Amino acid sequence: MSDPIWISEQDVVALMHLGEAMDALEAGLRLEANGAAQNMVKTHAVWGGGHTLHAIGATVEGAGFVGTKTWAHTAGGATPLLLLWDSDSGRLKAVIEAFALGQMRTGSMTGVATRWLASPDADELGQVGTGKQALTQVAAVALARPLRRVRVYSPSPDKRAAFADKLRAKGFDFEIEVADSVEACVNGAPIITLVTRARAPFLGASMVAAGAHVNAVGAITPEREEFEQDLFARAGAVAADNLPAVQRLSREYMTRYADGDWDEVKPICAIVAGGERRPPGADLTIFKAMGMGVSDLSLGMTIYERAGMLGRGRPFPHPQKSEPRLAADPA
Repeated sequence: MSDPIWISEQDVVALMHLGEAMDALEAGLRLEANGAAQNMVKTHAVWGGGHTLHAIGATVEGAGFVGTKTWAHTAGGATPLLLLWDSDSGRLKAVIEAFALGQMRTGSMTGVATRWLASPDADELGQVGTGKQALTQVAAVALARPLRRVRVYSPSPDKRAAFADKLRAKGFDFEIEVADSVEACVNGAPIITLVTRARAPFLGASMVAAGAHVNAVGAITPEREEFEQDLFARAGAVAADNLPAVQRLSREYMTRYADGDWDEVKPICAIVAGGERRPPGADLTIFKAMGMGVSDLSLGMTIYERAGMLGRGRPFPHPQKSEPRLAADPA
């Protein structure tokens, strides 16, 4: 048995690009749909007026892996780590620095949802939110659909202008516009992505064009909310990455399905595995991403396997087992 390896952020970026992450994610979703992968229920704690501690995980039966990811999201930043374990021995296989992985995982989920639920001819994105997750969100949608134009909005004029400049610097071949309001950003857009930390809904049904697909990514704890309830009334399909997570943590979905009738909500794994494209004639489609262990583990397994093949990652000693010292034992 080999010692575990530490896989750095630089290793992660070298070992996987976003398109490969989307493919790895789809493979993991198919395993989830047929019962070969299972999520650990996402949990979180809040302290200090908005800081959050998160833990998610998953098992992949027969693949030899189980994994957990944990991170503290604070005003000072976050340092997420994904731990991979041998499912038979419980031995630690890898620790993966998971900021870049998390961005790819979150962006990939939006890309996969857009691939399956957006109109085939959708060629414009209205992106609300320009924070740390925003770049991979745009890039993933651009992989899912050949975009002609992207409009971006943030409440801060400086931040939205800076994000537009960042997109231009990346050399994308679509037109980039800065919008001065949510309404201007999403007006007529066939794809809308919300990736904010809003505490009150800001997107209403009257702002959204017929035939649009909405990715709601930012509000992953119950005190946050991005869209109004009237979007649901127009939805031809309502989907989520993980049903237990939205039942416990999504204010939008918890309010809509307060009566307990959750049958309308389709897990994205069932959509991918069943080949269920956007329903014909759907007015709107809505996808809610909360984050789940299968997503991280799907990418983490691929990264670990590539690290082994290419000699990436830094070995570090596995801790030796020892018995705990009792209070009566000598020091």
